[in-house]
Amino acid sequence: MTRNVVISGGGTGIGLAAARTFAADGDRVLLLGRRGEVLERAGVPGALTHAADLADPEAVRGVAALVRREFGAVDVLIHSAGGNGLLEPQAGDDDPLDAAARHWTVNFRLNLLTAVLLTEALRDRLAEPGGRVLFLSSIAAYRGSGQVAYAAAKAGLHPYAHDLARRLGPHGITVNVVAPGYVEDTAFFGDGIDEEHRARLAAETSTGRVGTPGDVAATLHWLASPGAGHIISQIIQVNGGAERGH
Repeated sequence: MTRNVVISGGGTGIGLAAARTFAADGDRVLLLGRRGEVLERAGVPGALTHAADLADPEAVRGVAALVRREFGAVDVLIHSAGGNGLLEPQAGDDDPLDAAARHWTVNFRLNLLTAVLLTEALRDRLAEPGGRVLFLSSIAAYRGSGQVAYAAAKAGLHPYAHDLARRLGPHGITVNVVAPGYVEDTAFFGDGIDEEHRARLAAETSTGRVGTPGDVAATLHWLASPGAGHIISQIIQVNGGAERGH
């Protein structure tokens, strides 16, 4: 049966891989992101695209109106929007306190506020029963490594997802979190990392390789399947064993 799938951050990386996976399964997909030209280049067969800043409540209301017109119900909602602020305008003359405030605010807006606003806007549209809500966290949420503001923002998704699961579970809607390790072919590291750093990350895993967007997309696709209907309020790590489950 064809499902309606909404994916934020659907123009690149994990979001794009997920969009292609669901579209290949015959589902109707709506790709959301801030950069319209990136969404248009995504080339997902049959997908709708809509550019919006999901940290802006008014823009999210526009997304909700579009979903109501085009889809009606939402079967799968995937939150792949986020990042570490690499694409944000840089202000080099801030004093350290101003810079810290901006950095932390940007990371919480990109990674946490976007997910909360889109979920709350579409919550009443989620299919009952059978709806799926899937958040993208990170290995950084466990380690507090790299950019700590990013790690903290991703970690903030966890309690929100658990609370949402308690509220939506009785309606037959599951809520889960997927926390990838290092994944290649995304925009997170800009032009990428050097080979020595990549080799260190691969060596942390039990599989001896770094992750791909397809690894994560396959996990999202399974969590959205009928077979995962009794999996709820879980954080699924996809990192090749670089970080053990808790």
